[in-house]
Amino acid sequence: MTDRKHSFPPVVDARTRLLVLGSLPGERSLAEQRYYAHPQNQFWRLISPAAGLDLAALDYPDRLTALRDAHIGLWDVVASARRTGSTDAALRDVEGHDIAALAATLPDLRAIAFNGGTAFRTGTKQLGEAAGLYAIIALPSSSPLHTIGFENKLPHWEALRTLIG
Repeated sequence: MTDRKHSFPPVVDARTRLLVLGSLPGERSLAEQRYYAHPQNQFWRLISPAAGLDLAALDYPDRLTALRDAHIGLWDVVASARRTGSTDAALRDVEGHDIAALAATLPDLRAIAFNGGTAFRTGTKQLGEAAGLYAIIALPSSSPLHTIGFENKLPHWEALRTLIG
């Protein structure tokens, strides 16, 4: 049986206005212990306009600092699961994070955005009634497996800027 995979701690602080939630880090990210470590994942390029700078050009610790400085938080809806490979379709025996509890600790939180369909479906269920307290945004996945193309994804991600300004 496949070993359990575990997500990372949230990247947030008291200034977080926008929380972006993925599903569960992929194999490359887990191996490197970094969010969105696979070079083909478009996350850092897609979130850059909302943060107001080119995050992909920064070292990883500086990316996280820049996200927090831009009032953007980062986490996953899945705390742990069994999965072969990196696809969300392969997730089994899923244990979710208590997203509503984290959101309740963020006094400036205005919006929660979900990176992809699995994150959206899972996360909105986890939020329950707390979903009504925030703007909820379903984003096209930053994964290269979501093949609509970077140019088609970018406008959805750029619109996040209005939620944190």
